[in-house]
Amino acid sequence: MNETLPIVINVNKALLDKFINIKSVSNKLEAQFNFQTLTANWYGDEEKVLAIQLSLETPEIFEQHKDALDNLSGNNVSISHFSDDVVCCFDENDYQLHCTIAITAKELNLLTLQPALLAGYIQAKLRKVLNLIAQQQSLASI
Repeated sequence: MNETLPIVINVNKALLDKFINIKSVSNKLEAQFNFQTLTANWYGDEEKVLAIQLSLETPEIFEQHKDALDNLSGNNVSISHFSDDVVCCFDENDYQLHCTIAITAKELNLLTLQPALLAGYIQAKLRKVLNLIAQQQSLASI
């Protein structure tokens, strides 16, 4: 039985190579956010569960994804720029949302100098994105 959870966090390989514990941090946050959204009743209608993919990227890859997403906009796909470092693509047909989130150059420098901040920083950044999604989709904040 290999069911995917509604919220999945992907981490760019360059970030995995740069920060030793980022994979374990993202796995923990994935479980935590899935539980929190479940208790906030994001999945009340089991026939219409919003699938959310959060991708943490380097600034360079973020720009590539952002450009590609901007070209994707169409009838059933909407693009939202939540900020300079977060862009989301919502596919209304599949009820799927893909958010590309940059760890900016300044953030990379800070996290490299102070690796102890990594878990808390990523948690805060992803929680903010999820709450923006909640607001956009008329769901309860977490």
